[in-house]
Amino acid sequence: MTATFIDTNKIAHTKLPGGQGDVAEIMNRDLCGAHNGVAMLRWLKSGERFVPEPRRDTHQLIYLMDGRGVITLANTDYPVSKGAGIYLGPSETATIRPAEDASVKLLHLVVHHAEDAPTR
Repeated sequence: MTATFIDTNKIAHTKLPGGQGDVAEIMNRDLCGAHNGVAMLRWLKSGERFVPEPRRDTHQLIYLMDGRGVITLANTDYPVSKGAGIYLGPSETATIRPAEDASVKLLHLVVHHAEDAPTR
């Protein structure tokens, strides 16, 4: 088995439309041969928000690497800070946004069942 080292500082960020912040994929099939998962870093500034797409047969983990924010689940806001995380099972979603006048850096891991894995 070989180890693949990915320098996340050299991966291009993509600015997402609609105030969804920036994203950079750090684990996927092309980067390291991952067949049923994708990992991304996400950056949100004040006024931006991220709503993970609810997907059937997909598990998502979102971990707050830096900053202060708010996670909204079932119409309830939960203040969160570095080290907090949320698990979203199949078809579940939430809203993640920075706290007022703050920013956040998120690790977003999406794991697909093998038959649902992207083929790129």
